[in-house]
Amino acid sequence: MTSSASADNIAQLNATQLVADMGAGWNLGNTLEANANGIPSETAWGNPVVTQAFIDRVKAAGFKTIRIPVSYLGNIGAAPNYTISSAWLNRIQEIVDYAYGRGLYVLINMHGDGYKTVTGSWFICDSSNQTTIREKYQKVWQQVATRFQSYGERLVLESMNEEFDGQYGNPTQPCYSNINAYNQIFVDTVRRTGGNNTSRWLLVPGWNTNIDYTAGNYGFVLPTDQYRSSSVPANEQRLMISVHYYDPWDFAGEENGTITQWGPAATNPARKSTWGQQDFMDTQLKKMRDTFVARGYPVFVGEYGSVDKTSADSTNNRYRADYARTLVSTAKKYGAATAYWDNGYNGAYGFGLFNRSSGAVTQQGIIDAIMSAVGTTPTTPPTTTPPTTAPPTTPPPSNGRSCAASYTVTGSWQGGFQAEVRVTAGGSAISGWTVTWTFANGQQVTQAWSATVTSSGSTVTARNVSYNGSLSAGGSTTFGFLGSSSGTNGVPSLTCAAS
Repeated sequence: MTSSASADNIAQLNATQLVADMGAGWNLGNTLEANANGIPSETAWGNPVVTQAFIDRVKAAGFKTIRIPVSYLGNIGAAPNYTISSAWLNRIQEIVDYAYGRGLYVLINMHGDGYKTVTGSWFICDSSNQTTIREKYQKVWQQVATRFQSYGERLVLESMNEEFDGQYGNPTQPCYSNINAYNQIFVDTVRRTGGNNTSRWLLVPGWNTNIDYTAGNYGFVLPTDQYRSSSVPANEQRLMISVHYYDPWDFAGEENGTITQWGPAATNPARKSTWGQQDFMDTQLKKMRDTFVARGYPVFVGEYGSVDKTSADSTNNRYRADYARTLVSTAKKYGAATAYWDNGYNGAYGFGLFNRSSGAVTQQGIIDAIMSAVGTTPTTPPTTTPPTTAPPTTPPPSNGRSCAASYTVTGSWQGGFQAEVRVTAGGSAISGWTVTWTFANGQQVTQAWSATVTSSGSTVTARNVSYNGSLSAGGSTTFGFLGSSSGTNGVPSLTCAAS
């Protein structure tokens, strides 16, 4: 294939410039690292074929960096050359070009070859056959780096993903030493392929991309960079450090409805984890700043996010947005770039921000939170403004059925706010409800949950969804939304109609 970047030059951004330029990042997850019986296939895990139109939609949402996880597995040929399938390498480049050709930063890595649970995995740090593993690893990266050697600084290569021995305890030896060796092989191999690879930014992780096991005294060793171009200023680095962030896991990743709220805006202590709140997040990212950023090595939080638990708690999306906003703003404060983990799945326990088939945004509130954080100084999630509540209003009963609706501003920040509406049935059971109001100060709803919300000018109409329309006499339900505002954010009067 002919590279769309054949004439690109390296601009040699320093660490600060690079992080600022990368902006908000997003993962094309569960796609090029998907496989069927050990053979990589972008549709194997249920996501559609990637198109230019979809990547354009991701860019239009505000993302400036796309991380593309890649598995090789059964698309690697036999020793001694370990030739990658040309069709697979061509497809990797084609998808890279979808993003790179639009001016985005692109990261590609070796993602699934080290998972013991994956058929055909071979990149195993506690295997006894390290000589073969290292030879194969070197040959694969030599081919990938050669393919992309002419691309400019917006193409970043990442040595591996979440490599560890599979046990979630302290790092073990010689496994960690082998991971350090892989990182060194990666850096040396990429640099020696020449072209722009001699000065491009390279991304390396520690044990399982874990912050404590990378920044702490557990065995991580930074690779040397002896083959780096002499054109790079001697006092600058060209290595980045990769970590992931999913703490607390019971909120971010556990597939149950127990812990659904996070941060100081949480309203139900039983639904909030006992650890891993914003102070912990700040401490963890500060460790990376103190250990690496302060020495000129920028940090990339290559994965973060939280799963959709709105099936258990209709307010969950507001906390998912708070979590993303706080992570991105804190990372920015400490010199790190970020990429949200999107596995393409929408619904219970999905990470999806988009419908991969239609390109439609499914979580505008989370996207808005990310964009506000990357464009502003770090802030605490919206809790500084006391809740503002409008009294419920009830229209005259119709056919004996009535409802009342109350509006509460649960948090606000510069340019935006969160609100919740409680719908309460009157003296008779109802089978559905519609709430309407008119914004007086130019506010706009940007994303809603637990209701179908439409806007016509300043008038907003919210209708129940399938699971919360039927209410017993005196029963209630809530829906929520994120909105934009410019200064004044008055509370509107609501009208509730029951059916």
